[in-house]
Amino acid sequence: MGISTSPVRRGAGGDDADLTSGRGLRSALVAAGVALVLAMAGCGSATPQAAGESVTVLGSWEGPELDSFQAMVEPFERRTGISVLYTATRDLRGVIERGLTTGSPPDVAGLPGPGFMLDLARSGALKDLATVIDLGAYKRETAPAFVDLGTIDDRLVGVFIKGTVKGLMWYDPAVYRLGTPSTLSELGQLASAASGQAKRTWCVGLQSGGSSGWPGTDWIEDFLLRQSGPEAFDAWVEGRLAWSSPEVRQAFLAYGRIVADGAVYGGKRGALNTYFGDAGNPLFGEAAGCLFLHQASFMTAFLDAAASPPPTYDFFPFPDIDPRYAGSLIVAGDLFGLLNPTPAAKQLMAYLVTAEAQSIWVARGGALSGNFNVHAYPNDIARREAGLLATARVVRFDASDAMPDEMSAAFWQAVLDFTADQSRLESILVQLDGVRAKSYRA
Repeated sequence: MGISTSPVRRGAGGDDADLTSGRGLRSALVAAGVALVLAMAGCGSATPQAAGESVTVLGSWEGPELDSFQAMVEPFERRTGISVLYTATRDLRGVIERGLTTGSPPDVAGLPGPGFMLDLARSGALKDLATVIDLGAYKRETAPAFVDLGTIDDRLVGVFIKGTVKGLMWYDPAVYRLGTPSTLSELGQLASAASGQAKRTWCVGLQSGGSSGWPGTDWIEDFLLRQSGPEAFDAWVEGRLAWSSPEVRQAFLAYGRIVADGAVYGGKRGALNTYFGDAGNPLFGEAAGCLFLHQASFMTAFLDAAASPPPTYDFFPFPDIDPRYAGSLIVAGDLFGLLNPTPAAKQLMAYLVTAEAQSIWVARGGALSGNFNVHAYPNDIARREAGLLATARVVRFDASDAMPDEMSAAFWQAVLDFTADQSRLESILVQLDGVRAKSYRA
């Protein structure tokens, strides 16, 4: 497989550091304005009808993620003779829109969140995948959450290449030994009982370069979904629920209790100045700085780097708050759709959703699959994360990734402003409502 790349510097991380998802990932992992083009030529023998064909793919992966995608498509290229031509950009929405305007969109493209997917589907740009894959088999073999998130008006138009589970509570089992809480109230009681084992309850790191603030948005999203339910969550994401509403205010206030000076390691200044990837380091050691870190499934890569050899860690899912919304989960991931249904592009889409393809990426680490037939997880932690994805009762896509760009950026900044001075909450929410009025209208 031949590879040609132009140098791209890996960013600090984003809404998930996708290692995590959507817009935060695009902003953080791919340097602004830089496109990475990879011509991944097939090796081995090709079928006569496919020899010389190619598929253009637009995404945001680079670095280790791109290596995993390359490994994922190599068997497809070898068997079919179809070359996968990959372009990376931080501006998925802009590149797709320009391609559609000029009549030259990529064949297959990453979609920056369900909102943009909805627009593309209803405009007819995204093709119905019922004619591309075995829809019955796909629904039987795929986590219902991923099927639902990719379905618009009863048509499957998006599929997840890989996923991330958010809202996990990471800890050092040598420091915290009191078991898994089922409710947030119980978590508070257990944290109080274990308070002598660490300096503070929480570690938080909000720094992430141009995407700073996104780890706090994850907290607020988790609180809002579990306190106020999926209908309120959906209305908020879609711009129908005001930021100054009781539901959103309550979620901010709950987050405020996490980053209060007496609750978070290093105080609010520590939270504001700590890089998100380093935020878990104080979990470990004889004098632990904190009991828990709230972060997504991708965090294992950063925890492994916290010490040599890598430390031992574990997680439990975000506890329930309101029993009506028990079993809620927020996910992120790489959602892909078909824009130009060439025969080669259809073959690639059909391959990417198979257990064979997704097992390749999963086995390399840093990714989860919604395919029930994928079992190649490298360890028990990854298998348990995948189990959460498969069994969740209420699943929603990361909110800030699904909001308009201007709204998402304002949300990140609002987290930083609120963390620095919680007395400003009312004015911060009013400012966010002002952005909401402009960004959703646009």
